[in-house]
Amino acid sequence: MKKIYAVLVLAGIANVAAAADIVGNAKAAPAKIEMCIGCHGIPGYKATFPEVFQVPMIGGQSAKYIENALQGYKKGERKHPSMKGIAVSLSDQDIADIAAFYSQQTAKTAQK
Repeated sequence: MKKIYAVLVLAGIANVAAAADIVGNAKAAPAKIEMCIGCHGIPGYKATFPEVFQVPMIGGQSAKYIENALQGYKKGERKHPSMKGIAVSLSDQDIADIAAFYSQQTAKTAQK
């Protein structure tokens, strides 16, 4: 029983270590952000599904904020059907790369 417990503990530590090893690479993001640009790259854009709302500009946001938001949509903690659909298609590395990319932008450069 102690051996099984030790293996489970080590497996848990390995999972935490693996998640901590993910580092965002902004240079890898351009191939991953096409789905973001359509809404988040248009100043003043309002989406109409599932209701009308102002889409936030994400250029210049902190990487941690973007990562937390995308993980929240992925896990269902944040509620928005379109964002959930996008987030569940992203790996943790994709999320880190996208967050790194947008955190290096300014609101002005992200609009281009």
